[in-house]
Amino acid sequence: MAPSLRLVVVDDHPLFVRGLELLLPATTDKRAEVVGSTGDAASAAALVARCVPDLALVDLHMPPPGGVRAVAAIRRTTPRVRVVAMSGGDDPMPALEALRAGAEGFLPKTSEPEELLPPLLAILDGWAVLPAPLLRGLLRPARGPSVDLDGEERELLRAIAAGRNTVEIAAQMHVSERTAKRMTAALLRKLRVSSRAEAAALAGHAGLLGE
Repeated sequence: MAPSLRLVVVDDHPLFVRGLELLLPATTDKRAEVVGSTGDAASAAALVARCVPDLALVDLHMPPPGGVRAVAAIRRTTPRVRVVAMSGGDDPMPALEALRAGAEGFLPKTSEPEELLPPLLAILDGWAVLPAPLLRGLLRPARGPSVDLDGEERELLRAIAAGRNTVEIAAQMHVSERTAKRMTAALLRKLRVSSRAEAAALAGHAGLLGE
């Protein structure tokens, strides 16, 4: 029976790649198979385009151009292939960069082969898969916005997040409607967002709504 999950592995550790090649078919009743591999991040996109797998597993800690760029290149050249980032380190930043580059999930390289099939099938089915500690880090409110806001700007941001319109904001801030519009536009620029909805989301992530 043909494997239901065809994988390309982008990793410069030959023993890890060989282990997946041997153990994935054995531990998944031949439902998963490695159909190609490379230890060169620069050639990853070409390999994926040639093999047309269901998933590409990409190690984030590779020599330049690195795993994150490999993820981005695969997404550009073969957007239908889902990409799963992997890492043996504890630093969450490479995982976050890989997700921004287009990876649909992240799995630690410490995962046992028999534990890989369910999350890989979930990713193939359209789900995003992240380890619980990384997910909690993403959802944990920040201590504040990424830029410094004064008291007036924080009040304005909370008013925007509460869904108040320009007239209501002007009344609350004791300014004219024209000034309220100008203040709102200036705040959006400072926060580097393009809409009130994005500003509201930022306020929620920054933990300002409960102040």
